[in-house]
Amino acid sequence: MSSERVVDLLRTAYADEIETVMNYQTNAIVLDGVRAEEIKESLKQDVQEELGHAEQLGQRLKQLDARPPGSAEFTARQESLQPPEDSTDVLAVIDGVLDAEEDAIATYRDLIDAAEAANDPVTEDLAVTLLSDEEAHRTEFRGFQKEYQRD
Repeated sequence: MSSERVVDLLRTAYADEIETVMNYQTNAIVLDGVRAEEIKESLKQDVQEELGHAEQLGQRLKQLDARPPGSAEFTARQESLQPPEDSTDVLAVIDGVLDAEEDAIATYRDLIDAAEAANDPVTEDLAVTLLSDEEAHRTEFRGFQKEYQRD
C-alpha cells in the first residue's frame, strides 16, 4: 500500500488534469482570430492527452484502494487559465497554459519523490511518464510564447 502523501498527490494531480481539460476546451472554443488557430488546434489535441492523464491517475488511485475526487471535492485553482475577456488575447491563454504546465510539473516531481520514499515504483513510473508529457507541452507553448511576444 502506498503512503497517504502519494494518494493525496495523485488526487491533486487528477483534479488538476480535469480542470486543465475544462480550461483548454473552453479556450479552444472562445479564442478568435486567424492567429489563434494554431493555439486552438494545439489545445484541442492536448485536451485528449490531459484527459488520458486523468484516466491513468484515476486508475492508479483505484489500484491503491483510493478514489479520484468528484466534483463536490473540487476546488478550481487555475486562475490564469481562465478565458480572457478579449477573445483575441492569445498570449494570455499561452501564459495561462504555461502556468498550468509548471504547476503540473511541480506536482509530478513531488509525486515522484513521494512514491520513491513510499517504495511505490508503479506510481513513480506513472509520474515520470506524465512529467515527460507535461515538459513537452511546456516546451511547445514556450515556443508559442516567444513568437507572440516578438510580434
